[in-house]
Amino acid sequence: MSAATLLPSRFSFSICLLALLLGWSGHAHGQQQLDSLAFVRVKRMSDADLAKKREGTFVTGLPDLSSDPVTGFGVGAKTNIYWNGRRTNPLFPYTPYLARLKANAAYFTSNAREFTLSLDVPYYRGSRWRFRVDFKAQQNPANLYFGSSEATLGRLRLPSNPAATFATYRDYNRARKTLRPGQAGEAALVTDALSNRFRETEFMLNLKADYALGQRGKWRVMGGYEIQHLAYKTFEGFEADAVNPVSGEETQAPNGASLLARDYRQGRIFGLEGGWVSLLQTALIYDTRDFEPDPTRGVYVEVANEFSNPIIGSEFRFDKLFVQGRYYRRLPVGRRTVLAGRVGVGNIFGAEAPFFEFQDQWSPDGSINALGGRQSLRGYRANRFLARSLAFANAELRVRLADVQVGKQSFGLGVAPFLDAGTVRDRWQDLSFDRVKLSYGAGARIAWNLSTIVFADYGLSAEDRLFYFGIGQVF
Repeated sequence: MSAATLLPSRFSFSICLLALLLGWSGHAHGQQQLDSLAFVRVKRMSDADLAKKREGTFVTGLPDLSSDPVTGFGVGAKTNIYWNGRRTNPLFPYTPYLARLKANAAYFTSNAREFTLSLDVPYYRGSRWRFRVDFKAQQNPANLYFGSSEATLGRLRLPSNPAATFATYRDYNRARKTLRPGQAGEAALVTDALSNRFRETEFMLNLKADYALGQRGKWRVMGGYEIQHLAYKTFEGFEADAVNPVSGEETQAPNGASLLARDYRQGRIFGLEGGWVSLLQTALIYDTRDFEPDPTRGVYVEVANEFSNPIIGSEFRFDKLFVQGRYYRRLPVGRRTVLAGRVGVGNIFGAEAPFFEFQDQWSPDGSINALGGRQSLRGYRANRFLARSLAFANAELRVRLADVQVGKQSFGLGVAPFLDAGTVRDRWQDLSFDRVKLSYGAGARIAWNLSTIVFADYGLSAEDRLFYFGIGQVF
Protein backbone atom coordinates (compact mmCIF):
# COMPACT_ATOMS: atom_id res chain seq x y z
CA MET A 1 0.00 0.00 0.00
CA SER A 2 1.42 3.41 -0.94
CA ALA A 3 1.96 6.29 1.50
CA ALA A 4 -0.63 8.30 -0.42
CA THR A 5 -3.18 5.55 0.24
CA LEU A 6 -2.27 5.42 3.90
CA LEU A 7 -2.80 9.13 4.51
CA PRO A 8 -6.62 9.24 4.39
CA SER A 9 -6.94 6.25 6.70
CA ARG A 10 -4.50 7.76 9.16
CA PHE A 11 -6.37 11.03 9.03
CA SER A 12 -9.60 9.17 9.82
CA PHE A 13 -7.89 7.53 12.78
CA SER A 14 -6.81 10.98 14.04
CA ILE A 15 -10.33 12.36 13.66
CA CYS A 16 -11.80 9.39 15.56
CA LEU A 17 -9.46 9.95 18.48
CA LEU A 18 -10.31 13.64 18.61
CA ALA A 19 -14.02 12.85 18.50
CA LEU A 20 -13.53 10.44 21.39
CA LEU A 21 -11.89 13.23 23.37
CA LEU A 22 -14.59 15.76 22.63
CA GLY A 23 -17.32 13.29 23.47
CA TRP A 24 -16.30 13.38 27.15
CA SER A 25 -15.93 17.16 27.30
CA GLY A 26 -19.53 17.88 28.37
CA HIS A 27 -19.29 15.48 31.30
CA ALA A 28 -15.94 16.88 32.47
CA HIS A 29 -16.95 20.51 32.01
CA GLY A 30 -20.00 20.16 34.24
CA GLN A 31 -18.13 18.39 36.99
CA GLN A 32 -18.19 20.40 40.21
CA GLN A 33 -16.62 17.90 42.58
CA LEU A 34 -13.49 15.75 42.44
CA ASP A 35 -13.84 12.70 40.27
CA SER A 36 -13.22 9.36 41.97
CA LEU A 37 -9.50 9.20 42.70
CA ALA A 38 -9.31 5.53 41.68
CA PHE A 39 -8.11 6.62 38.24
CA VAL A 40 -5.00 8.30 39.66
CA ARG A 41 -3.99 6.10 42.61
CA VAL A 42 -1.57 4.06 40.53
CA LYS A 43 0.61 7.20 40.27
CA ARG A 44 1.06 7.71 44.03
CA MET A 45 4.53 9.03 44.93
CA SER A 46 6.82 7.11 47.25
CA ASP A 47 6.69 8.10 50.95
CA ALA A 48 10.26 9.42 50.76
CA ASP A 49 9.54 11.67 47.76
CA LEU A 50 6.19 12.75 49.20
CA ALA A 51 7.91 13.96 52.37
CA LYS A 52 10.12 16.27 50.25
CA LYS A 53 7.31 17.69 48.12
CA ARG A 54 6.61 21.35 48.89
CA GLU A 55 3.18 22.78 49.59
CA GLY A 56 1.60 25.88 48.11
CA THR A 57 2.80 28.08 45.29
CA PHE A 58 6.51 28.61 44.70
CA VAL A 59 8.93 29.72 42.01
CA THR A 60 12.13 28.03 40.94
CA GLY A 61 14.54 30.04 38.85
CA LEU A 62 17.91 29.06 37.49
CA PRO A 63 20.42 30.87 35.37
CA ASP A 64 20.27 28.74 32.25
CA LEU A 65 23.91 27.76 31.89
CA SER A 66 23.98 24.98 29.33
CA SER A 67 26.46 23.37 26.99
CA ASP A 68 25.83 21.47 23.78
CA PRO A 69 28.40 20.43 21.14
CA VAL A 70 26.26 21.90 18.35
CA THR A 71 24.70 25.10 19.71
CA GLY A 72 27.63 25.86 22.03
CA PHE A 73 27.60 27.41 25.50
CA GLY A 74 24.27 28.93 26.45
CA VAL A 75 23.22 31.56 28.98
CA GLY A 76 19.71 32.56 29.94
CA ALA A 77 17.05 31.84 32.53
CA LYS A 78 14.74 28.93 33.28
CA THR A 79 11.83 29.74 35.55
CA ASN A 80 8.99 27.59 36.82
CA ILE A 81 5.92 28.60 38.79
CA TYR A 82 4.44 25.59 40.60
CA TRP A 83 0.99 25.37 42.14
CA ASN A 84 1.16 22.31 44.40
CA GLY A 85 -1.78 22.96 46.73
CA ARG A 86 -1.85 21.72 50.33
CA ARG A 87 -1.19 18.26 51.70
CA THR A 88 -4.86 18.10 52.60
CA ASN A 89 -5.72 18.16 48.88
CA PRO A 90 -6.61 14.58 47.85
CA LEU A 91 -4.50 15.00 44.67
CA PHE A 92 -1.32 16.02 46.54
CA PRO A 93 0.27 12.52 46.72
CA TYR A 94 -0.59 11.66 43.11
CA THR A 95 0.36 14.61 40.92
CA PRO A 96 3.72 16.29 40.24
CA TYR A 97 1.85 19.62 40.63
CA LEU A 98 -1.63 21.02 40.17
CA ALA A 99 -0.29 23.40 37.52
CA ARG A 100 3.08 24.53 36.22
CA LEU A 101 4.05 27.51 34.08
CA LYS A 102 7.49 27.44 32.48
CA ALA A 103 9.19 30.45 30.91
CA ASN A 104 12.63 29.88 29.40
CA ALA A 105 14.93 32.17 27.45
CA ALA A 106 18.43 31.35 26.24
CA TYR A 107 21.23 32.66 24.02
CA PHE A 108 24.10 30.50 22.75
CA THR A 109 27.63 31.22 21.54
CA SER A 110 26.61 29.90 18.09
CA ASN A 111 24.20 32.90 17.93
CA ALA A 112 21.23 30.59 18.50
CA ARG A 113 18.44 32.03 20.65
CA GLU A 114 15.18 30.61 22.01
CA PHE A 115 12.15 31.70 24.04
CA THR A 116 9.50 29.24 25.26
CA LEU A 117 6.33 29.38 27.35
CA SER A 118 4.58 26.24 28.56
CA LEU A 119 1.50 25.75 30.75
CA ASP A 120 0.68 22.26 32.05
CA VAL A 121 -2.45 21.46 34.10
CA PRO A 122 -2.74 17.75 34.96
CA TYR A 123 -6.05 16.43 36.31
CA TYR A 124 -7.76 19.79 35.91
CA ARG A 125 -9.90 20.53 39.02
CA GLY A 126 -9.68 16.89 40.02
CA SER A 127 -11.07 15.65 36.71
CA ARG A 128 -9.57 13.22 34.22
CA TRP A 129 -8.59 16.05 31.84
CA ARG A 130 -5.06 17.35 31.32
CA PHE A 131 -4.44 20.56 29.32
CA ARG A 132 -1.17 21.87 27.85
CA VAL A 133 -0.30 25.02 25.93
CA ASP A 134 3.17 25.58 24.42
CA PHE A 135 4.68 28.52 22.54
CA LYS A 136 8.17 28.70 21.06
CA ALA A 137 10.15 31.29 19.10
CA GLN A 138 13.67 30.26 18.15
CA GLN A 139 16.44 30.83 15.66
CA ASN A 140 19.34 28.40 15.36
CA PRO A 141 22.14 28.92 12.80
CA ALA A 142 24.04 25.84 14.03
CA ASN A 143 21.77 23.03 12.82
CA LEU A 144 23.67 20.13 11.27
CA TYR A 145 22.84 18.12 8.16
CA PHE A 146 24.78 15.01 7.08
CA GLY A 147 22.20 13.63 4.66
CA SER A 148 18.69 12.19 4.82
CA SER A 149 19.10 8.50 4.03
CA GLU A 150 20.55 5.38 5.64
CA ALA A 151 23.80 6.23 3.83
CA THR A 152 24.48 8.51 6.82
CA LEU A 153 25.29 5.33 8.78
CA GLY A 154 28.59 5.31 6.88
CA ARG A 155 31.68 7.31 7.73
CA LEU A 156 31.72 11.10 7.59
CA ARG A 157 32.17 12.59 4.11
CA LEU A 158 32.70 16.06 2.63
CA PRO A 159 30.16 17.16 -0.01
CA SER A 160 33.02 18.38 -2.23
CA ASN A 161 34.85 15.02 -2.12
CA PRO A 162 32.58 12.07 -1.22
CA ALA A 163 35.42 9.62 -1.90
CA ALA A 164 37.32 10.85 1.19
CA THR A 165 35.95 9.49 4.47
CA PHE A 166 36.76 10.21 8.11
CA ALA A 167 36.52 7.91 11.13
CA THR A 168 36.30 10.71 13.72
CA TYR A 169 34.52 14.04 13.84
CA ARG A 170 37.79 15.73 14.80
CA ASP A 171 39.45 14.62 11.53
CA TYR A 172 36.33 15.53 9.57
CA ASN A 173 36.17 19.00 11.12
CA ARG A 174 39.82 19.63 10.31
CA ALA A 175 39.33 18.54 6.70
CA ARG A 176 36.26 20.67 6.06
CA LYS A 177 38.12 23.82 7.15
CA THR A 178 41.00 23.17 4.75
CA LEU A 179 41.14 25.53 1.76
CA ARG A 180 40.40 23.85 -1.59
CA PRO A 181 39.96 24.97 -5.20
CA GLY A 182 36.39 25.98 -5.94
CA GLN A 183 34.16 23.85 -8.11
CA ALA A 184 31.44 24.96 -10.53
CA GLY A 185 29.49 27.91 -9.09
CA GLU A 186 31.99 28.48 -6.23
CA ALA A 187 34.74 31.04 -5.62
CA ALA A 188 38.34 30.30 -6.68
CA LEU A 189 39.30 29.14 -3.17
CA VAL A 190 36.70 28.01 -0.67
CA THR A 191 36.25 26.28 2.66
CA ASP A 192 33.68 23.61 3.62
CA ALA A 193 33.51 24.81 7.26
CA LEU A 194 29.77 25.53 6.96
CA SER A 195 28.94 22.97 4.28
CA ASN A 196 26.68 20.91 6.55
CA ARG A 197 25.24 23.78 8.59
CA PHE A 198 21.95 25.64 8.12
CA ARG A 199 19.85 28.21 9.97
CA GLU A 200 16.30 27.55 11.11
CA THR A 201 13.81 30.19 12.31
CA GLU A 202 10.66 28.88 13.95
CA PHE A 203 7.47 30.20 15.54
CA MET A 204 5.19 27.56 17.06
CA LEU A 205 1.93 27.33 19.02
CA ASN A 206 0.67 23.99 20.31
CA LEU A 207 -2.59 23.13 22.12
CA LYS A 208 -3.16 19.67 23.60
CA ALA A 209 -5.67 17.90 25.84
CA ASP A 210 -5.77 14.34 27.09
CA TYR A 211 -8.30 12.32 29.03
CA ALA A 212 -7.67 9.46 31.50
CA LEU A 213 -9.61 6.31 30.62
CA GLY A 214 -10.81 3.43 32.75
CA GLN A 215 -11.30 2.97 36.46
CA ARG A 216 -7.59 3.33 37.27
CA GLY A 217 -6.74 5.91 34.62
CA LYS A 218 -3.70 4.09 33.26
CA TRP A 219 -4.79 4.73 29.67
CA ARG A 220 -5.08 8.21 28.16
CA VAL A 221 -6.26 9.43 24.78
CA MET A 222 -4.84 12.71 23.53
CA GLY A 223 -5.65 15.19 20.80
CA GLY A 224 -3.89 18.39 19.80
CA TYR A 225 -3.30 20.98 17.14
CA GLU A 226 -0.04 22.72 16.25
CA ILE A 227 0.67 25.59 13.90
CA GLN A 228 4.22 26.66 13.07
CA HIS A 229 6.06 28.82 10.58
CA LEU A 230 9.55 27.78 9.47
CA ALA A 231 12.26 29.51 7.45
CA TYR A 232 15.66 28.15 6.38
CA LYS A 233 18.97 29.59 5.21
CA THR A 234 22.18 27.88 4.05
CA PHE A 235 25.63 29.48 4.08
CA GLU A 236 26.92 29.20 0.52
CA GLY A 237 29.36 32.06 -0.12
CA PHE A 238 29.47 33.22 3.54
CA GLU A 239 32.89 34.07 4.95
CA ALA A 240 33.96 31.20 7.21
CA ASP A 241 36.99 29.78 9.00
CA ALA A 242 39.64 28.21 6.80
CA VAL A 243 43.11 26.71 7.11
CA ASN A 244 45.87 27.03 4.50
CA PRO A 245 46.88 23.43 3.67
CA VAL A 246 50.49 24.45 2.96
CA SER A 247 51.35 26.83 5.80
CA GLY A 248 48.73 25.72 8.33
CA GLU A 249 47.79 29.39 8.78
CA GLU A 250 44.22 30.14 9.89
CA THR A 251 42.35 32.48 7.58
CA GLN A 252 38.88 33.29 6.18
CA ALA A 253 37.37 32.22 2.87
CA PRO A 254 33.95 31.95 1.19
CA ASN A 255 32.06 28.82 2.14
CA GLY A 256 31.54 26.34 -0.67
CA ALA A 257 28.44 24.40 -1.64
CA SER A 258 25.91 23.53 1.06
CA LEU A 259 25.12 19.81 1.32
CA LEU A 260 21.49 20.62 2.24
CA ALA A 261 21.07 23.05 -0.69
CA ARG A 262 22.70 20.57 -3.06
CA ASP A 263 20.35 17.75 -1.97
CA TYR A 264 17.41 20.14 -2.42
CA ARG A 265 18.45 21.14 -5.94
CA GLN A 266 18.90 17.48 -6.86
CA GLY A 267 15.42 16.57 -5.55
CA ARG A 268 16.71 14.39 -2.71
CA ILE A 269 14.99 16.46 0.00
CA PHE A 270 11.96 18.75 0.22
CA GLY A 271 11.02 21.74 2.38
CA LEU A 272 14.06 24.01 2.20
CA GLU A 273 11.75 26.85 1.17
CA GLY A 274 10.06 26.63 4.59
CA GLY A 275 6.49 27.82 5.13
CA TRP A 276 3.45 27.05 7.26
CA VAL A 277 3.04 23.64 8.87
CA SER A 278 -0.35 22.72 10.31
CA LEU A 279 -0.50 19.53 12.36
CA LEU A 280 -3.26 17.39 13.77
CA GLN A 281 -1.83 15.37 16.67
CA THR A 282 -3.30 12.26 18.26
CA ALA A 283 -1.93 9.70 20.70
CA LEU A 284 -2.90 6.72 22.78
CA ILE A 285 -0.93 6.51 26.05
CA TYR A 286 -0.47 3.96 28.83
CA ASP A 287 1.17 5.57 31.88
CA THR A 288 1.83 4.22 35.38
CA ARG A 289 4.82 6.42 36.34
CA ASP A 290 4.74 7.56 39.95
CA PHE A 291 6.37 10.99 39.46
CA GLU A 292 6.71 12.32 35.92
CA PRO A 293 9.73 14.66 36.28
CA ASP A 294 11.87 11.90 37.85
CA PRO A 295 10.08 8.51 38.05
CA THR A 296 11.13 5.70 40.39
CA ARG A 297 8.69 3.07 39.08
CA GLY A 298 6.14 2.44 36.36
CA VAL A 299 5.94 2.30 32.58
CA TYR A 300 5.07 4.78 29.85
CA VAL A 301 3.95 3.52 26.43
CA GLU A 302 2.60 5.67 23.61
CA VAL A 303 1.49 5.48 20.00
CA ALA A 304 1.73 9.04 18.64
CA ASN A 305 0.71 10.40 15.25
CA GLU A 306 1.14 13.73 13.45
CA PHE A 307 -0.88 14.43 10.31
CA SER A 308 -0.11 17.35 7.98
CA ASN A 309 -2.11 18.14 4.84
CA PRO A 310 -3.47 21.18 2.95
CA ILE A 311 -6.99 20.23 4.10
CA ILE A 312 -5.99 21.49 7.58
CA GLY A 313 -4.09 24.53 6.32
CA SER A 314 -0.59 23.08 5.89
CA GLU A 315 1.78 23.62 2.98
CA PHE A 316 3.12 20.06 3.34
CA ARG A 317 1.78 16.51 3.08
CA PHE A 318 3.13 13.87 5.46
CA ASP A 319 2.18 11.60 8.30
CA LYS A 320 4.48 10.66 11.19
CA LEU A 321 4.03 7.64 13.41
CA PHE A 322 6.10 7.14 16.56
CA VAL A 323 5.90 4.33 19.12
CA GLN A 324 7.91 4.33 22.32
CA GLY A 325 8.03 2.51 25.63
CA ARG A 326 9.77 3.54 28.86
CA TYR A 327 10.38 1.45 31.97
CA TYR A 328 11.37 2.51 35.49
CA ARG A 329 12.19 0.18 38.38
CA ARG A 330 13.53 1.09 41.80
CA LEU A 331 16.25 -1.29 42.90
CA PRO A 332 16.83 -2.31 46.53
CA VAL A 333 20.25 -0.67 46.56
CA GLY A 334 21.30 2.58 48.23
CA ARG A 335 19.16 5.64 48.95
CA ARG A 336 17.34 5.78 45.61
CA THR A 337 18.60 3.66 42.74
CA VAL A 338 16.43 3.52 39.61
CA LEU A 339 16.91 1.48 36.45
CA ALA A 340 15.44 3.44 33.53
CA GLY A 341 15.06 2.26 29.94
CA ARG A 342 13.49 3.44 26.71
CA VAL A 343 12.85 1.98 23.23
CA GLY A 344 11.49 4.04 20.33
CA VAL A 345 10.57 3.34 16.68
CA GLY A 346 9.37 5.95 14.19
CA ASN A 347 8.50 6.36 10.51
CA ILE A 348 7.49 9.20 8.19
CA PHE A 349 4.94 8.52 5.42
CA GLY A 350 4.65 10.77 2.39
CA ALA A 351 6.80 10.86 -0.76
CA GLU A 352 7.57 14.58 -0.31
CA ALA A 353 7.83 14.79 3.47
CA PRO A 354 10.02 17.82 4.33
CA PHE A 355 13.55 17.15 5.54
CA PHE A 356 13.03 18.97 8.85
CA GLU A 357 10.44 16.41 9.94
CA PHE A 358 13.13 13.71 9.74
CA GLN A 359 15.01 15.48 12.54
CA ASP A 360 12.64 14.84 15.43
CA GLN A 361 10.01 12.41 16.65
CA TRP A 362 6.91 13.99 18.14
CA SER A 363 5.80 12.73 21.56
CA PRO A 364 3.09 14.16 23.86
CA ASP A 365 5.67 13.84 26.64
CA GLY A 366 8.21 15.97 24.76
CA SER A 367 9.61 15.72 21.23
CA ILE A 368 12.85 13.79 20.70
CA ASN A 369 15.58 15.13 18.42
CA ALA A 370 16.90 12.13 16.54
CA LEU A 371 19.15 10.48 15.71
CA GLY A 372 22.18 11.79 17.56
CA GLY A 373 22.63 14.30 20.35
CA ARG A 374 21.56 14.62 23.95
CA GLN A 375 18.11 13.01 23.58
CA SER A 376 19.07 9.84 21.69
CA LEU A 377 22.75 9.01 20.99
CA ARG A 378 24.84 11.13 23.33
CA GLY A 379 28.16 10.12 21.75
CA TYR A 380 27.19 11.54 18.32
CA ARG A 381 26.32 15.01 17.05
CA ALA A 382 22.67 16.01 16.63
CA ASN A 383 21.08 14.79 13.36
CA ARG A 384 24.14 12.65 12.65
CA PHE A 385 22.00 9.76 11.32
CA LEU A 386 18.88 10.71 9.39
CA ALA A 387 16.40 8.69 7.34
CA ARG A 388 12.68 8.05 6.96
CA SER A 389 12.66 5.33 9.66
CA LEU A 390 14.58 5.00 12.90
CA ALA A 391 14.85 2.85 16.01
CA PHE A 392 16.76 3.60 19.19
CA ALA A 393 17.13 2.53 22.81
CA ASN A 394 18.53 4.10 25.99
CA ALA A 395 19.36 2.67 29.41
CA GLU A 396 20.39 4.56 32.56
CA LEU A 397 21.15 3.58 36.13
CA ARG A 398 20.17 6.61 38.25
CA VAL A 399 21.90 6.37 41.62
CA ARG A 400 21.14 8.87 44.43
CA LEU A 401 24.27 9.46 46.50
CA ALA A 402 23.09 12.07 49.01
CA ASP A 403 20.19 14.33 49.99
CA VAL A 404 20.93 17.86 51.17
CA GLN A 405 18.55 20.35 52.77
CA VAL A 406 19.39 24.07 52.46
CA GLY A 407 16.70 26.13 54.20
CA LYS A 408 13.42 25.19 52.51
CA GLN A 409 15.24 23.85 49.44
CA SER A 410 16.01 20.15 49.03
CA PHE A 411 18.69 18.80 46.70
CA GLY A 412 19.30 15.19 45.69
CA LEU A 413 22.80 14.46 44.36
CA GLY A 414 23.38 11.48 42.09
CA VAL A 415 25.13 9.88 39.13
CA ALA A 416 23.78 8.11 36.03
CA PRO A 417 25.90 5.81 33.82
CA PHE A 418 24.15 5.22 30.48
CA LEU A 419 24.18 3.24 27.23
CA ASP A 420 22.53 4.40 23.98
CA ALA A 421 21.92 2.53 20.70
CA GLY A 422 20.17 3.37 17.45
CA THR A 423 19.94 3.01 13.68
CA VAL A 424 18.05 4.45 10.67
CA ARG A 425 16.63 3.04 7.42
CA ASP A 426 15.00 4.32 4.24
CA ARG A 427 12.08 1.89 4.77
CA TRP A 428 10.62 0.75 8.06
CA GLN A 429 10.48 -2.82 6.74
CA ASP A 430 14.30 -2.84 6.68
CA LEU A 431 14.80 -1.93 10.35
CA SER A 432 17.01 -4.52 12.03
CA PHE A 433 19.86 -4.96 14.50
CA ASP A 434 22.35 -4.56 11.66
CA ARG A 435 24.47 -1.38 11.59
CA VAL A 436 23.44 -0.26 15.07
CA LYS A 437 25.38 2.72 16.42
CA LEU A 438 26.38 2.67 20.11
CA SER A 439 27.34 5.39 22.57
CA TYR A 440 27.95 5.26 26.29
CA GLY A 441 29.02 7.45 29.18
CA ALA A 442 28.00 8.80 32.55
CA GLY A 443 26.40 11.87 34.03
CA ALA A 444 25.73 13.76 37.22
CA ARG A 445 22.22 14.60 38.43
CA ILE A 446 20.92 17.20 40.89
CA ALA A 447 17.22 16.98 41.82
CA TRP A 448 16.07 20.39 43.11
CA ASN A 449 12.81 20.12 45.08
CA LEU A 450 12.15 16.86 43.21
CA SER A 451 10.73 18.49 40.06
CA THR A 452 13.78 20.30 38.62
CA ILE A 453 16.54 17.97 37.42
CA VAL A 454 19.95 19.44 36.55
CA PHE A 455 22.10 17.13 34.42
CA ALA A 456 25.67 16.96 33.12
CA ASP A 457 26.39 14.09 30.69
CA TYR A 458 29.58 12.99 28.95
CA GLY A 459 28.96 10.71 25.96
CA LEU A 460 31.49 8.68 24.02
CA SER A 461 31.35 6.84 20.70
CA ALA A 462 33.72 5.54 18.07
CA GLU A 463 33.38 8.92 16.34
CA ASP A 464 33.25 11.58 19.05
CA ARG A 465 33.47 12.69 22.71
CA LEU A 466 30.70 15.11 23.74
CA PHE A 467 29.63 17.00 26.87
CA TYR A 468 26.10 18.20 27.67
CA PHE A 469 24.79 20.32 30.53
CA GLY A 470 21.25 21.53 31.17
CA ILE A 471 17.85 20.90 32.77
CA GLY A 472 15.66 17.78 32.75
CA GLN A 473 16.00 14.00 32.53
CA VAL A 474 16.66 12.60 29.07
CA PHE A 475 13.54 10.44 29.47
